[in-house]
Amino acid sequence: MIRRQARLRREYLYRKSLEDQEKRTHDRKKALKAALDSGKPIPTELRQEAEAIHKSVQYTDADREEVHDHVDDEYAFAGVEDPKLVITTSHDPSSKLKQFCKEMCLVFPNCQRLNRGNHVVGQLVEACRANNVTDLIIVHEHRGEPDGLVVSHLPFGPTASFTLSDTVMRHDTEGKEKMSQVFPHLVFDGFSSKLGSRVKDILKYLFPVPKEDSRRIITFSNDSDYILFRHHTYKKKDGKTIELDEVGPRLQMRLFQIRLGTIDQTDADMEWKLRPYMNTAKKRKHLSTTED
Repeated sequence: MIRRQARLRREYLYRKSLEDQEKRTHDRKKALKAALDSGKPIPTELRQEAEAIHKSVQYTDADREEVHDHVDDEYAFAGVEDPKLVITTSHDPSSKLKQFCKEMCLVFPNCQRLNRGNHVVGQLVEACRANNVTDLIIVHEHRGEPDGLVVSHLPFGPTASFTLSDTVMRHDTEGKEKMSQVFPHLVFDGFSSKLGSRVKDILKYLFPVPKEDSRRIITFSNDSDYILFRHHTYKKKDGKTIELDEVGPRLQMRLFQIRLGTIDQTDADMEWKLRPYMNTAKKRKHLSTTED
């Protein structure tokens, strides 16, 4: 099993290393095709290899012109198979963190809660891989308050780390609705940038595809890089009006970093990280901006 996982990891990294080369080739083909279609002169940097590129363009299927991305490998079975999640806590959790972990386990369908005990991260990841778990979620705390959420997609990654704030438990919310186990509809607002699309995929594929008659809604609303998480059910009244009932829990998330490997791979490449000097929207490329 260890040899197989190592081989699959090497194959994944090799495919990922070819992405830049494939993207450059795709851009050259696209530029030459645009010049030929518009009747403009061929760009200077493409004139020496114009004939070879033109032949490859002629034999390229129009339906397969998009470049293969490592995201396609990470979520290859998304929507085909229901995700299988495991959620756990940091070492020696407080009673409040245990309660929060139980509530989050009910938020995600097909989720199993695991007592951390003395297990290290590597053991957790290997156990999840052996049981075909798609995502490992670890919740952290500071002085009894949940302050961190790590989502590690298996078997290759990515691993997204979020900070948590303004956490409100279910019993502290005004709504007293029971926690439904129906697959929820998802609402994403403000994830319009390339980074926002990446975060949207990480969160979206934690949930299976719902049925049309599901009356459970989970909302992720981005406001200045802070993701507001809300959980509601709705009822129809008089066939026209809809009444929302908050189920809870309620919390606020902020993306801290995205790594291209699993949580146990400390040497994995850093895809994105929030840094102190990112004090402008252009540098930060936050989730809602369209400047990529």
